[in-house]
Amino acid sequence: MADPETQYATVTPYLVVGDADRELVFLKKAFDAVELGCHRNDDGTVMHAEIRIGDTLVMLGQAGGQFAARPAAFYLWVPDVDATYARALAAGATSESEPANKPYGHRNAGVNDANGLTWWIAAPATT
Repeated sequence: MADPETQYATVTPYLVVGDADRELVFLKKAFDAVELGCHRNDDGTVMHAEIRIGDTLVMLGQAGGQFAARPAAFYLWVPDVDATYARALAAGATSESEPANKPYGHRNAGVNDANGLTWWIAAPATT
């Protein structure tokens, strides 16, 4: 995966799609995307992948379980995941997931805004 200190923008597109493997193949063929890393679920589907198209990082995951395909999601890098998550809830968002350290080295939480957009709030994982 990309190094959070040098590779992530403040806002990174995060796509949740019905067939993540098909999307990865398409993005590579159509836009010369370079796969930076891919974590898979036990069933082999894409849990979390990162690709680079030109100078832009795009994250991608397979829809399923609690994560339905959605119109748009954004990965937002912040200094303090917990504080930003609390602020988003106070501003009217609903929780997608509470702050937690993830196996791919990020601490993140998710919220959905009033328009159905998902915002993944993230920082490097804390120990």
